[in-house]
Amino acid sequence: MSSRDRILARVRAAVDGAPEAAPAVRDYLTSHTPDDPAAVLDLLHENLADYRALVHRTDPAGVGPLIAQLLGARGAMSVLAPAGLPPEWLAHTSCVRVADTPDATAAELDAVDSVVTGCALAIAETGTLVLDAGPDQGRRRITLVPDHHICVVRVPDQLVASVPQAMSRLDPRRPLTWISGPSATSDIELDRVEGVHGPRTLEVVLVVG
Repeated sequence: MSSRDRILARVRAAVDGAPEAAPAVRDYLTSHTPDDPAAVLDLLHENLADYRALVHRTDPAGVGPLIAQLLGARGAMSVLAPAGLPPEWLAHTSCVRVADTPDATAAELDAVDSVVTGCALAIAETGTLVLDAGPDQGRRRITLVPDHHICVVRVPDQLVASVPQAMSRLDPRRPLTWISGPSATSDIELDRVEGVHGPRTLEVVLVVG
């Protein structure tokens, strides 16, 4: 008998004859935010900014020009875009568009100046963006290696107030990436260092309408 088998046998013996566990109580509040779309949007904006993300608002017609402006201000010469990204989002930029190819190496991704993606959901109460590798988001690694990430959120379709509301809309079988601000860490003296585990700069475009 292996060590694994012995451990599992002890677990089975310990719980043998134990009563069935009581059903989980789920009578908690699913949101602590007023049921007001404008208030939810303002809360998302506030919490994203609190995490040091750069937040911008525009309408659907302004997405392309705004993204071009952000890339230009960054001095970006190249931009990585998932295959399903709406073409009008990059129609106003002269940056070289880099495709998300399966054989791209980490060094090649690191050489890209910026990445532009959509998202699956945004959660107002936690200031979190959730990506699920959808067509306009691509694979997880393209949002982890480049140093500058522009993420577009469609409001109100992709906006929820709370994590419980998000969980009811997300598919747990998909590769979910939860992003709360740019990558950051700190040591025991609380010296903050950004860009260690992902993009140093996160810009969020809230598309209202």
